[in-house]
Amino acid sequence: MKEHDYEVRLLDKPAEGVPDVISTRQDFDTLVHLYAAATGPLAADAERASGFRYGHRDYLIQFKRTGAPIALLDPIALGEQRVDWNAFNEAIGDATWIIHDSTQDIPGFKDIGLKISALFDTEYAARLLGMKRFGLSAVTEQCLGLTLAKEHSAADWSYRPLDRDLRNYAALDVEVLIELMDVLEGKLKKTGKWQWACQDFEYLLARGLADRHPSPQPWRKVSHITKLAHDIRGLSIVRELWIQRERLAQDLDIAPTLLLSDRAIIEAATRKPKNNKEFEKIRLLNERVRIKTDDEREKMFERYAAVQRQVKPKVWRETIKRALSMPYQVAAQLVQPIDTDNDGEEAISAPRSMKYWREHQPARYERLIRARDFIGKVSQDTHTPVEILLKPAYLRRLCWQDEFDFTEENISRFLAAHGAREWQINLLAPSLSKVII
Repeated sequence: MKEHDYEVRLLDKPAEGVPDVISTRQDFDTLVHLYAAATGPLAADAERASGFRYGHRDYLIQFKRTGAPIALLDPIALGEQRVDWNAFNEAIGDATWIIHDSTQDIPGFKDIGLKISALFDTEYAARLLGMKRFGLSAVTEQCLGLTLAKEHSAADWSYRPLDRDLRNYAALDVEVLIELMDVLEGKLKKTGKWQWACQDFEYLLARGLADRHPSPQPWRKVSHITKLAHDIRGLSIVRELWIQRERLAQDLDIAPTLLLSDRAIIEAATRKPKNNKEFEKIRLLNERVRIKTDDEREKMFERYAAVQRQVKPKVWRETIKRALSMPYQVAAQLVQPIDTDNDGEEAISAPRSMKYWREHQPARYERLIRARDFIGKVSQDTHTPVEILLKPAYLRRLCWQDEFDFTEENISRFLAAHGAREWQINLLAPSLSKVII
């Protein structure tokens, strides 16, 4: 479906020019007065440096509000000067915050002390409308006929001073968010999805503001760990190397993968070097991590060379030795998988593998297939992605239930307990109760 009948234009700079970064209390106080006098919703975004520095702190925050200029704020510098973020909260009041992919930014805003009373997520709205591409530039192109000049998405936002190109990039993230919200809201109302969106925005905001539950086994997120399958010793090496890498990265304030790559961890876990000679043959464990990209990004990574050199290969060798010398039963217990949902809570066991369902639980498999076919039809009828209608994990858990009475009431209660919104339950539960039995 064609989204517009006008020519797409490149938006390469903000209409009012490229702003400087606000890093002093005086400039912050001036900003607060300007935004208190402005009106309407607040466009917001944040930039991090997770590929370079440890953690997910915000190193730049971008705001825009009608009647006020775009603001680029340095939260680290302002935090050191103990600025009063509540003054900004009071200036904004109960205005709606417009954020593209709010799940990325809300936790950081909360950590700083910013308060969000209402949300409009432009990325989620685009997905709810069934758009196939929902990056910010893609959505502005489809809705406004504007494509954004985006060339610095992987920049080191912790480095100061930020040059003009980076400030321009950051400002464009909020330049047209207000206009974009207006268009998306109109489309949601036209398609009968406005109330769906309102419930989802409330859910996303509550989830973003909720206390985060750390994964009980974060080391399992190492890339390609599935290659090790049930290799207890190999998994033990992964776990020990990940823990050591994390400790050092936090102490040195550097991205963990700049100290030791995931690829190096997997190779060590696969080859299991038992002496110095075998260890020295694994090149990735004995050389400083180098990331080959374009010239500008290579320069960014080189800033951290001195930090990288503080960690000697001996650290990894001793860590591997410790993992291999661990009693087998102890290692097996430490790497035993813990099934959790996205919020860190223990989840009802429902395998992801359709092969397992089909071969070992044929009745449950048929139940799941019928339910998935039904939701697929609803997806086509409403032009809404399946994963937006109902999170696949919720459906798997529902169909995995044993000794469960699949009435509309029970299904509704089950879905609500797992986080489904009222519109999803009302749309799906009545028919699920008929097709799932």
